[in-house]
Order: sequence, then structure tokens, then C-alpha cells
Amino acid sequence: MSEFINNSARRREILKGIIRQLHEGRSVEEVKAEFAALLREVGPTEIAQIEQALIEEGIPELEIKRLCDVHVAVFREALEAQAPPESLPGHPVHTFRAENRAAAEVLDRLQAAIEALKANPTDPDRLREARERLRELREYEKHYQRKENFLFPYLERKGFTGPSTVMWAIHDDIRGGWKALAALLEAGPGDTPEDFRARIDGVFAPMATAIREMFFKEENILFPTALQLLTDEDWRAIRAQEPEVGYAYVQPGDRWPPEGVVAAPAPAPAPVQAAPSLPPEVRALASVLLHLDTGTLTPEEVNLILNALPVEITYVDADDTVRYFNKPRERTFLRPPAALGRKVQKCHPPASLHRVQRILDEFRAGKRDVAEFWIQMRGRFIHIRYFPLRDEGGQYRGTLEVVQDVTDIRALQGERRLLNI
Repeated sequence: MSEFINNSARRREILKGIIRQLHEGRSVEEVKAEFAALLREVGPTEIAQIEQALIEEGIPELEIKRLCDVHVAVFREALEAQAPPESLPGHPVHTFRAENRAAAEVLDRLQAAIEALKANPTDPDRLREARERLRELREYEKHYQRKENFLFPYLERKGFTGPSTVMWAIHDDIRGGWKALAALLEAGPGDTPEDFRARIDGVFAPMATAIREMFFKEENILFPTALQLLTDEDWRAIRAQEPEVGYAYVQPGDRWPPEGVVAAPAPAPAPVQAAPSLPPEVRALASVLLHLDTGTLTPEEVNLILNALPVEITYVDADDTVRYFNKPRERTFLRPPAALGRKVQKCHPPASLHRVQRILDEFRAGKRDVAEFWIQMRGRFIHIRYFPLRDEGGQYRGTLEVVQDVTDIRALQGERRLLNI
């Protein structure tokens, strides 16, 4: 086996074979016994790369997600034996780790509150305590949002896509657990305390396990891999965007970033060049003014107009790449600069990807001219519409997403003909 350990290509094939065997039904104990020497040498980046390679070879991401915990169980001893990379207070990884430690304590407090409630389901004080502890745990949502919207896009640019998609799917499972537990606690035990205990266990136990397992996956796989793949410039760009989401339980330190490190800029589309046949003075004017169908504007004026619109718009080009979003005063959905240059499929949870892809496919094929949805979100009524963009020849040029909070519009009655001062 030693000759295989030192042969990187052969080593990777063996490790991929180990994961395939797990998917075919072999137990963790059987695999660990057979490949003990090799497993002791496995590093976090290697595990992530193996999962990525298997996804590229055709194993569905949801199948990787289904057995993600089994993969970790096989490699756990090797991962725990490796010292975690150092990071300074203020570095995104340092903040993520601090949040994990705080979230573990919050989860412990929720578990204690749940056990107390199960002991006396009809006690209103215990029910209230459990609700409050769950509300506290759900603050951890900011941790997942920063991973999905800031960390994952930069990893994707390095070719690290599959494992991040798997993690996002697990985040959504955890969110579903939060929502289900909140509904149970809101409804209370009613006339069936015994059934209430069983329902609480059925929701809380898998949700808590998923959160704790995600702590391990982040600390031992995701963060070491990210620290190896991303540059200081990448990390500084992530750090600059973090305040848009905020932090769970902690605030970042001030010992990082170091002076002199410049953030990696968000990818920008290539500028449109004026036709070379035009006179030089006309080409110079075209670089300052935008000649539109119904007027002429400067880029600054276009920016002001788009940001003043009472709607959120996002433009995805014909290659499914996010190219632009406006920044109105009030926003419903997070749109960080890290989304620019990212494939739109990577900007949505895995569970909704099939709907996104269907819309794009039907727009591209000319089968649909609009797709619209409306949802209730934090007590507001949100209207979401997608429109295909086609040129004069009917060629598909991309998709425009328009999001509008129509809560106040729906509540309008009668008329107002004068300005209300």
C-alpha cells in the first residue's frame, strides 16, 4: 500500500474508490479496516477534491450530500489529528470559527430547554424558554448566508464547486428543521403531550446533529481548503462584503487585514467598444454618452436612475452569468458584489435549481415570455418576475429578474390626487 500512498494519481483513485464503496453499501468499519494506512494520511483539501471529482464524473450532488456524514466518519481520525491553519482576528475564517464556538453553546442551551419542555410540556414558562433559545439559534443564519454569498463564489472561481453545493443543501435542511421546530413550539402540546414529545424529538434531534456535523466539516475540510485555495486579496474582498449580512453572536477582530493587501475586484464585463469606423471625436463621445432608444444618458445618470427604481433588478447574460444588479434603498434579497461573474445556478439553493434551470431553458427556447412568483417573507408580500431579453432578431440575450415588495401597494384604497405634505 505504501507505493500507492506516494503516488498521487493512484492515491486519489483509491480514495475515490473508497467513497464509491460507501455509496454501494460497505460499512465505515469495513473500509477503515482495509485502508487504515492510507486513511491516516488524508488531508482536508484532498477530501474536498475527491468529492468534487466524483461529482464531475457523474455522481449526483444530492447523492454526495446524502452520504456526506459517512465520508467524514471514514476520514475523521486523520482530520482531527491535523493542526488547523492559523488565522488572525478579523480574518473571515477566524470569525467563522468564533461563530461556531458560540453557536455550539447556543445549541446546548436550546437542547437543555427542549429537555426541560419535554419533562413538562404544559408549562408555559418552559415553552417560552424553548422558543427564545430557538430564536437565538436562528441568528446563526448569518453564518450560512456569508458562506453561501461570499465564501462559495470565490471558491467556485478556483474550481471548487461540488462540495459547496452539498453544504448549501445541508444548510437548507437545517433551515427546514428550524422552521418545523418553530411551528411545533408555536402550536404547543395541545391535548397530546406524549405526541408532542415525539414530534419535538423527530425534528430537533436530526437538526442538532446536522448543525454539529457541519461544525466539523467546516473546521476540518472547508476552512483548511479555502485557506489553501484563496489569496489574501480574495479574503480581503470577502471581509469587505461581510457587513452587508452581519455576524452571529460575535464581531470580527481588528488584527486582519494587514496593511497593503488589496481586495480582488469583482469581475466586470468587458466594455462595449465604439465602432472603429467612426471618427475619433465621435468614438470619444460614445465612451461618455450612452445613446439609447429614447434618449442619451451618461453612465452616471444610468446608475442613478437604476438605483432609484422602487424594484430590485438583476441581469443574467445569455451564458447564465450574473452581470449586473441595481442597489435600491430597500432590498428584499441579498445581492453581494461576489455574485458578479457567478453562474446564476450557483446563486440559488440546490433544492430550487430545477425551477431556475427550467425558466432559463424555456426563455432560451422561446417557449415563455415571463415567469412570476409571489411569496410571503417577514410579513411582507413579495412579487418576483423574470423576463427574457431578446434582440431585434429574436436572439436570446439574457434574463432580467425584477423583485418588488408590493405589500403597501396592495393595501391602497380609494384615490389620492393631491400631494400629502
